[in-house]
Amino acid sequence: MKLRKKKLVNRISQQLAHRKGLTIEDASSRDIYEVLASIINESMEDNWKETQEGYAYGKYKQVYYLSMEFLIGRLMESNLLNLGLLDEAKEAIRELGFNEEEVFSQEHDAGLGNGGLGRLAACFLDSLASLQYPGHGYGIRYRYGLFEQRIIHGNQVELPDYWLTYPYPWEYRKEEDAVVIHFEGNVHIHEDRDGNLTFSYDQTNKVKAIPYDIPISGYQNGTVNTLRLWSAEAIDNHGGSLEENTTYYKELAHQHTIEQISGFLYPDDSSEEGKSLRLKQQYFLVSASIQSIVQQYKQTHKISIDRLHEKVSIQINDTHPSLGIPELMRILLDEEGLSWDNAWKVTTNTFAYTNHTTLSEALEKWPVATIKQLMPRIYMIIEEINERFCQELWLDYKHLRNQIADMAIIAHDTVHMAHLAIVGSYRVNGVARIHTEILKTQEMKYFYQRFPDKFTNKTNGITHRRWLLQVNPQLSTLVTDVIGSQWIKRPKKLISLLKYSEDSSVLQKLKEVKLTNKQKLASVIQQRTGIMVDPHSIFDIHIKRLHEYKRQLLNVFHIIYLYNELKDNPQQDVIPRTFIFAAKAAPSYYMAKEVIKLIHTVASIVNHDPDIKGKLKVIFLENYQVSLAEQIIPAADISQQISTASKEASGTGNMKLMMNGAITLGTLDGANIEIRDVVGNDNMFIFGLTAEEVIEYYRNGSYSARALYDQDERIRRILDQLNDGDFGIHQMEFKDIYYHILSHNDPYFVLKDFEPYLEAHELVERAYRNKNKWLSMSLTNIAHSGKFSSDQTIQSYATDIWKLKQVPIK
Repeated sequence: MKLRKKKLVNRISQQLAHRKGLTIEDASSRDIYEVLASIINESMEDNWKETQEGYAYGKYKQVYYLSMEFLIGRLMESNLLNLGLLDEAKEAIRELGFNEEEVFSQEHDAGLGNGGLGRLAACFLDSLASLQYPGHGYGIRYRYGLFEQRIIHGNQVELPDYWLTYPYPWEYRKEEDAVVIHFEGNVHIHEDRDGNLTFSYDQTNKVKAIPYDIPISGYQNGTVNTLRLWSAEAIDNHGGSLEENTTYYKELAHQHTIEQISGFLYPDDSSEEGKSLRLKQQYFLVSASIQSIVQQYKQTHKISIDRLHEKVSIQINDTHPSLGIPELMRILLDEEGLSWDNAWKVTTNTFAYTNHTTLSEALEKWPVATIKQLMPRIYMIIEEINERFCQELWLDYKHLRNQIADMAIIAHDTVHMAHLAIVGSYRVNGVARIHTEILKTQEMKYFYQRFPDKFTNKTNGITHRRWLLQVNPQLSTLVTDVIGSQWIKRPKKLISLLKYSEDSSVLQKLKEVKLTNKQKLASVIQQRTGIMVDPHSIFDIHIKRLHEYKRQLLNVFHIIYLYNELKDNPQQDVIPRTFIFAAKAAPSYYMAKEVIKLIHTVASIVNHDPDIKGKLKVIFLENYQVSLAEQIIPAADISQQISTASKEASGTGNMKLMMNGAITLGTLDGANIEIRDVVGNDNMFIFGLTAEEVIEYYRNGSYSARALYDQDERIRRILDQLNDGDFGIHQMEFKDIYYHILSHNDPYFVLKDFEPYLEAHELVERAYRNKNKWLSMSLTNIAHSGKFSSDQTIQSYATDIWKLKQVPIK
């Protein structure tokens, strides 16, 4: 190790001189970061090339993971970890007189995702490479990502996320692999001598898609796969869409319109222009990706295109890439000359679809007119797919005739993307056991009746290398000291920790690790907010996208309740609590932004009330992203997973937090159920309605929020405080939340679950007072977390869906 550290110190010094003309004394942390990144890239280049050549030489089947999001976070530490150089690099940085955290923080989180969807995709890429499967990601290189969140007077303000201010050191522009995407224009139908139809297009708006490739290294195994991100750029020939004498300013406007396609993640779709841009993004991603995949197939395999599915699987991550199905059909029909039946056979044996939600707003639907205008040929193909599918139902599945309108891909002038994804795929998977069952028995039950063999479950997972080994080195060291290092490559070996769940020596060390992590987070909180928090208090964590069904509002109502109780009885004996939130709300999501404002208003009152005597603190850490999660998660005592049952497809935050020893406080929703199944009811805190009860309330309409308001004095007091202005700057501050809960009948059952939620928190406090019991619960959660490693998930995908072989790189 000392030798490798010395070599690294020398290489950094040499590269500083060679690349930048600097000595160590003149260098900044930014300089050290950039030079170290170049050294890492050099270390990966040969393996990257060898990996790709190995896949091509062996003509192995490969999987391509299409996703609108890849929330990869910072890559320097994970690359160093996977190269086996992380500890040496930290020591080398210190020896050169720099702070490793300051050097690593020079890397901006890549603005390529928003939440669990993107983080899952990133974990899957890590596991594919670490398990040596031929698998790659395809996404969009957003110039500005989602947005940078700032909180001003308690209100969320969105700023551009300039994550590409500096050159991104991990990407390689591949101009030679650029492809052209066609939007709009005219489609002409021709009939050849044999009566076969052919198609041509003109007057299209052309967009160039430039790939930027990022190496994805496996854990100390030589495998380096690829994340390919597409950037939209203008080309000189506009296909006749602009006049020959286009003015300079029109040309600039045209270029700007094109560059918007890869401008930022999830444009606001509240306007027609925003809807159109979102749809353009989705077609841009799939057209560029599938053109690239087909080209690679033809170059590598030299066999007929009608065998594409034997060598290629394309996994579409949620409904966003569903247009890939008609796009592959277009290429097979119009460019490769296959018949409809052959093209459909290839397509439906190439695509697999992951459904991530039962929320109707996320099961995308697009107006026929919008698709027809932007992608006329694609619409023609979707229309034909729909006609053939509906005919099949009518002729061959008479018991489903009455459901054709509900199952049609095109109905009521709307294209249903989830229906397209199901019909055009050979596998459809949910992402947690309960989620998959809801798909089969509720949301997609008619499709399940038609395609029972397509539906399967693949519970989400997280990469334990980043979310334990990298982000929590002290805990990782403790685990290795206790059970050895096999868990790093075989995460299920963590179960060996169970033997030590009553070992006072191990539990004491676990306590010390947690306290150290809480002290670190307390320091971060003070630096970012100016508020001092007690590391000995319970760190109660609620970090996830701000959405009503995730019920941050229920958490806030509980905090208001505790505050009221302490105001009424200041001498009450309670364990100090620090409630920590981090979340972004979609820019146009008014109610979510109101909840953020409420959290800040409550925090400003609670944190500065001398009567509370520090027993409650409320913290909101702005601009939630991967690097912030990496600081919060190791310090968590409580993991809040309190979504309305049946609404959260799976969740992965629950897995990351349990892996770091936090105890789950949650509903029986998503993967919480599977966590409960392994750790048991004694090692987590479950409360609230079940999915079946929620669905029944929706069905029979018997729930009454007003009745609970009238009956429960605690609920009435909290809501009246919002209505009367007790938790606002002026009287009208939170009336919208008050009326939303009562007038819209509390659609996510915040009031219904309020009392059982309070009871669960009382059990938390009681358990926390028994230190050894709490630590034993914590260790039990860590021990069982190996089940939720994305390595296990990817192994299941590779075996059951993709039929991949592992390819060792020598």
